[in-house]
Amino acid sequence: MSTSHHRARARASAALLLATTAVLVTACGPGGTAEGGAAGGRPAATASATPVAFTVTPGDASTDVRLDAPVAVAVSGGRLDEVTVTAADGSALPGAVDPASGTWTSSGPLTAGTRYAVHAVATDGAGAHVVHDSALTTLTPVATAFPAVSPLDGATVGVGMPVIVTLDEPVADDRRAAVEENLRVTTSPAPVEGSWSWRSDTKVEFRPREYWPARTDVHLDVDLGDVEVSPGVWGTTRDIDFTVGSAMVSTVDIAAHTLTVTRDGEVLRTIPVTLGQSGSGGRYVTRSGTKVVMSLEESRQMDAETTGVSKDDPDYYNVAVKYAMRLTNSGEFLHAAPWSVASQGRANVSHGCTGMSTEDARWVFEHSKVGDVVQYVGSERGLEDGNGFTAWNTGWEEWTAGSALS
Repeated sequence: MSTSHHRARARASAALLLATTAVLVTACGPGGTAEGGAAGGRPAATASATPVAFTVTPGDASTDVRLDAPVAVAVSGGRLDEVTVTAADGSALPGAVDPASGTWTSSGPLTAGTRYAVHAVATDGAGAHVVHDSALTTLTPVATAFPAVSPLDGATVGVGMPVIVTLDEPVADDRRAAVEENLRVTTSPAPVEGSWSWRSDTKVEFRPREYWPARTDVHLDVDLGDVEVSPGVWGTTRDIDFTVGSAMVSTVDIAAHTLTVTRDGEVLRTIPVTLGQSGSGGRYVTRSGTKVVMSLEESRQMDAETTGVSKDDPDYYNVAVKYAMRLTNSGEFLHAAPWSVASQGRANVSHGCTGMSTEDARWVFEHSKVGDVVQYVGSERGLEDGNGFTAWNTGWEEWTAGSALS
């Protein structure tokens, strides 16, 4: 075969190879299909991938962010993979992605006066990772409302003990429901029906419908960190755990001059006592009603001046007593009264307290705890609302009516 013939065949093969390559590029190029070539045989132009766009709320460099404002991160043009919202101390704000919307939303309260760094990672349509960083700073409250709680954490109390939350700043009327929603009481081993009731603009109390079941563990979650209790005033967060001990429920019969002590339904002892005397305008008559032991003091100095009796009054007294158990704010106690033993069980000669022998008072003291119930019957003088732990003197319907959620 001649040299010229070989060159002709080589040129033909090269032309065929170029034609085949052109078809392959057209068929397999980005965005193309075998039927998708442009007119004139040129490859079709292809659109670039949609860029990822982040939407962060509150926006970057936001300041004075409210503590109840959720942080939200969403993306378009990609898939959100990771979000962290971190304070300067390294603590991370909890949150999760909603599967339906693909948006990450925080689920915990923000801390006052804190800068948070928001870091988000997404994947675009080409599989590349895209990062977004921003920051926000929360407001500094005008004031903070601290919740004092009774009983104290770790206490063992009686079945009549209410849960009392007292804030050191007033709660606006239209914020009471928000406060109450964030005061959560849980019990074990079984749930207990109960309700909060507002006693003032700073105090709210919780009691069960009936006395606490004996030997119940109670947990109080005070979750007010993201609650604005009044304009510019925000709450704080606390956790309290206490235990209800044995059911000590005693009865004082004022007319019979007796104190009957029961534990878990069993009568332990009936004790002769003396109570408030008549006369003097009735100011010393012991009140009827359900009272709750507020405190126990092995020794207490009782000065009548603290109850409004002046030192020049013939009824003035100032005496040290043993085994004092407070029942009212106004000054009614169970206590030892060795000076009136002759009248105990026979006559009422005290200034309103429940007096008994030193031996009996020691025994009652040793068997008592804060929150124990003492029911007084037989007096025409009733116990005033708020004069001690008086929750049990209010009917259930009236009590629940004091809830901002009722």
